[in-house]
Order: sequence, then C-alpha cells, then structure tokens
Amino acid sequence: ALNGGPQFTITEAVSFQVPCDTQAQIDRYWDALLAGGGQPAACGWLKDRFGVSWQVFPARLLGWIADPDPTRAARAMEAMMQMVKLDLARLEAAFRG
Repeated sequence: ALNGGPQFTITEAVSFQVPCDTQAQIDRYWDALLAGGGQPAACGWLKDRFGVSWQVFPARLLGWIADPDPTRAARAMEAMMQMVKLDLARLEAAFRG
C-alpha cells in the first residue's frame, strides 16, 4: 500500500471485491490476503496486512441475493450473514432450500 502520510489513512471507504468461481479460489485469495497479519471479518470481508478492506465471495452470490424469489434470496443472505469466510456449498444449499 502507498503511504500518503498521516493525513491520508486507509479506511473502509475504499474496498475491493474478489468474485470467485470456486471454493478453491475463495480459499486461495482468502489465505493470501490474510497472510502476514491480515484480519478476517464477517460476510467474507477481511483486511490485509496493510489495512486495505477486501470481500472475497462466490460470484454466484450476487445473483442469489437478487433472486426474484424473496424466500430464496433471504436464505442466501441469512447464510452469508452467519459466516466469516464464505462457504460456496453452504451458501448454495441455503439458496436452494
């Protein structure tokens, strides 16, 4: 991360998303971004060792939580809200009911 001096600190106002196609991708990015002192947070969010915020998530989740069936969408959202690192299989199972 670029050091802009004390007047420019890193905050959650800037964050990055990492949409993944597989659980292996989620695991790889999650582990790499946490390496060296990162901190995990809820719903697939984490801060890397520089304090930059990232959300590592299954790309399909965006469609699931926007599904026209509010029951299916709510199940996916509720499952996500209970996780730290996101589990693709558990999210899909919740969505499918």
